[in-house]
Amino acid sequence: MTNKLFALDIGTRSVVGIILEQQGDQYHVADILVKEHKERAMVDGQIHNVLYVAELIQEIKSELEQTHGDLKKVSVAAAGRALKTEQASVTIPIKNRPIFTEEDINRMELQAVQQAQQQLLQQKEDAKNNHYYCVGYSVLYFRLDGEEIGSLLDQQGDEASVEVIATFLPRVVVESLLAALKRADLEMEALTLEPIAAINALIPPTMRRLNVALVDIGAGTSDIAITDKSTVVAYGMVPTAGDEITEALSDHYLLDFPIAETAKRQMHTSEEILIQDILGFDQYFPREEVLEAIFPAIENLAKSIGEEILRLNSNEAPKAVMLVGGGSLTPNLTDELCKILQLPKNRVAVRDVNAIQNLTRAEHIMATPELVTPIGIAIAAQKAPVHYMSLTVNNQVVRLFELKEMTVGDAFLAANIRAKQLYGKPGHGLSITVNNQNVLVPGEHGQAAKILVNGEEASTKTQIKSGDIIELVAGLDGTDAKVTVREIIDEASVLSVTIRDTQYMIEPKVYVNGAVVNLDTALNDRDVVVVESVETIEDAFKHTNNLMHLQQFSSYCVHIDGKPLYLPEFSSQLYVNGKQGKINYPVQNGDIITFEQSSLPTADQLAAHLNLLLEEKVIVTFQNEQVELIKQAREFFVNGHVVQSIATVPNGATIKISEKDTSKWIYQDVFRFSTWQLPTAFKGSFTILRNGQPATFDAEIFGGDRLEIQLTEQPIVQ
Repeated sequence: MTNKLFALDIGTRSVVGIILEQQGDQYHVADILVKEHKERAMVDGQIHNVLYVAELIQEIKSELEQTHGDLKKVSVAAAGRALKTEQASVTIPIKNRPIFTEEDINRMELQAVQQAQQQLLQQKEDAKNNHYYCVGYSVLYFRLDGEEIGSLLDQQGDEASVEVIATFLPRVVVESLLAALKRADLEMEALTLEPIAAINALIPPTMRRLNVALVDIGAGTSDIAITDKSTVVAYGMVPTAGDEITEALSDHYLLDFPIAETAKRQMHTSEEILIQDILGFDQYFPREEVLEAIFPAIENLAKSIGEEILRLNSNEAPKAVMLVGGGSLTPNLTDELCKILQLPKNRVAVRDVNAIQNLTRAEHIMATPELVTPIGIAIAAQKAPVHYMSLTVNNQVVRLFELKEMTVGDAFLAANIRAKQLYGKPGHGLSITVNNQNVLVPGEHGQAAKILVNGEEASTKTQIKSGDIIELVAGLDGTDAKVTVREIIDEASVLSVTIRDTQYMIEPKVYVNGAVVNLDTALNDRDVVVVESVETIEDAFKHTNNLMHLQQFSSYCVHIDGKPLYLPEFSSQLYVNGKQGKINYPVQNGDIITFEQSSLPTADQLAAHLNLLLEEKVIVTFQNEQVELIKQAREFFVNGHVVQSIATVPNGATIKISEKDTSKWIYQDVFRFSTWQLPTAFKGSFTILRNGQPATFDAEIFGGDRLEIQLTEQPIVQ
């Protein structure tokens, strides 16, 4: 049994009506009728004047009905140029959260698609009355901590980013199509997208696992679709197409636009091109010369299409490119596109209706690339019809056009379920200043919301069908951040140090808002923390209250008359783990600190170092006995106080030595140190001898002198 299909391709310049007869898997193009718009009724794929478009549809319907009988139902397509493409990215903090799962990535992608949708709405003045169906998206890249990464699956870090390119079909495009058909007494049998229609005709599902670009080059725009992994992953459009070439001919040879269009078409069949300029002169030009004149326009068309293909395909060339539409016949276009995409010449080709499998056509119908999309629309109506699907999301009825395999994510987009609702709220974080550095302690991440489709657990990528009931069960909110001083300081800042056989656990001194606290103190938002870490051996002595030992390790120095005198031999020696060290050495966990304490010098030792004597001594022999004569020659002042010669002098003391008794030793001084006395009953005379020579009591004496007093008794008178 033969099934008759009626399809319409409503373009910018014209409307194409097509009658397709189906018998099993075979299709036959029975008739095609093309009529151009009388007015500018179409702009960028959207019907701006429903009445004009409806009249043209009515004319085509009436003419075809004369041959093929009544036509009640029709398949139509939304133009590729009506699609809106938007790039968007989202970045989320992932520190201290579990590793990324497939569902986490899906929900993040959905958030990026919603961001793209929001960006589209912001461009419209009346955002409330605008709605977009998402017909596909592809991921441009993932980033982890700012670095591009192949996949976020099982990754951990501080922050994750995803950028997507998403394609949307404005609801108004679909509504205006329905209105035009209703006025022409036609019922929409099926709706598709022009790029999908062409793909259905040219690329069977078994080939869609390949990364292929399909470009439909019309008069005003070039529509692009990219297939990969068995689906259409991206759509795009560039406002450059066949008219650019026609205008280049018109400008160069001064031609009216319709004549330039005729001349352009001659280039496919003739080596000599007949051109009549606006002054009425006819002239033949060699094809190569004409081609050279319009080459910059061809190059620009290839560049525009090639760059958009790369943008849609994550900056990589696809495996192959198929060109359809009238503009695909532009000379040398495939060669220039190969250069832009750096593909071999056999990977970019123009495809006409002969490339459609199981298709025949009436003799009067030409096998041109222009007819691929209209035929594809009719075939798509049978093979992949697009219907409205109605389902419920959280008790809200949602209607979707089934433009592709629809998922829970598509339902959430239509129901305006924000991506943030897919997770519980994160807990409040703490902002703390530590040693003048801002530290953010995040709250706990919220748990993922549970998705149910018809009561069974599902994900955002779960496929849906009409009548499904989708529920979103809110995830638990994360707890607020809690942190103690110990948790924000470096664990290595707590040290175990042994000082002279005593082990100390040394913690840094911590101030919170100016007050000293211990390490287990809980912190609050906006607290100011100052940490005094133990870094050197000197710090360790201070923190363990060993200040009395600390001073002895500095070089021994006293100040005499305002000048320092360094005496290293009186400094104590410090040892760290058995090796000589200094107090400014860094201290490490487990260090054992010992020292050899040097005895402090006496006043007498310091004076001797200066070649000064505090006491002068001489030894003489007096009356056959050795006598030591001592006198204080100088006074020794320590920090302003006189000290004895045996007194120790502390490190850093201020010393002053002053002369006291500089007189010479005389004979009579010996009596102060000797116990010899004149006999009490002695009467007579005495002789003073120094080294056997007569002397006097005020005579100068020296060490080693032999002093003697000879007594002569007075004779007794009888």
